[in-house]
Amino acid sequence: MGGADAEPAEFSELPEAPRPQALLLTFFGSYVLGRGVHVATASVLDVLSRAGVSEHATRSTLSRMARRGLLTRTRRGRSVYVGLTERSTAILQDGETRVWRLGAVNAHGDGTWTLLGFSMPESWQRQRHVLRSRLLWAGFGSLQSGLWIAPSTVDVEPLLEGLEADEHIKVFQARALPPTDVAELVRDAWDLDSQAGRYRRFLARWETPERATQSGDPLARHLLLQTEWLQAIRGDPRLPREHLPADWPAERAQHVFRTLNAELEPSARAIAADVLDTLPDAEDGRPATRTAP
Repeated sequence: MGGADAEPAEFSELPEAPRPQALLLTFFGSYVLGRGVHVATASVLDVLSRAGVSEHATRSTLSRMARRGLLTRTRRGRSVYVGLTERSTAILQDGETRVWRLGAVNAHGDGTWTLLGFSMPESWQRQRHVLRSRLLWAGFGSLQSGLWIAPSTVDVEPLLEGLEADEHIKVFQARALPPTDVAELVRDAWDLDSQAGRYRRFLARWETPERATQSGDPLARHLLLQTEWLQAIRGDPRLPREHLPADWPAERAQHVFRTLNAELEPSARAIAADVLDTLPDAEDGRPATRTAP
């Protein structure tokens, strides 16, 4: 969410600038998801330019997302409007759940672990890549070759959707028993130092008030804040508190995120209401099944 060598020393711990697709997904999740609308490409260009993304980068990323089935397009006169697909809606709803319902720390662990083992043919490189990406997002860590573990009860069916790999995958739920060293298991499966570093970079970027208000544009700041928070929590297994270091920075970072989000959101949404040109999904021949918040 920059080259570090070119930054002053006090900014060396700041996160990298978010990629255009990450910003676009945040934009669609915050301002399109749940409203039952398409939004004009010109409006998207306006919003992303506020966050420092060039018109060329935004256009090429929108085209790539459309080719990957993440966006649908429709034309009205000389304007092109883009909207969400079932696939992108599911991705954004999952992110919304992770940010607002689950939170950054698992305060209710019951000692259950989910284990998933897979062995796929060598030719299934795409399926292995997709599955590993989904497992990481769901909080799994690699315990050993082909065996992944998550520190909670996980519904794995959505992780396997579209892979057609059921016969190559085994899933179990279990509890750790002696002589298992849970602390060692955690160290083997997850790089907690790297994850803590992501939270600390987020804090370095947003916790100091003067840094958090560098730009006078609340819409841009809101977009950057949410995108960088998603980058911070990506890959966090949400281990139960008893398995975390005493100085684990996740809750402090989450408090900063939620406080700033509450401050920025009203102004950001007011600006978005002025600049976004939208078209109801029903006018594109799609049922307007989602309602405005």
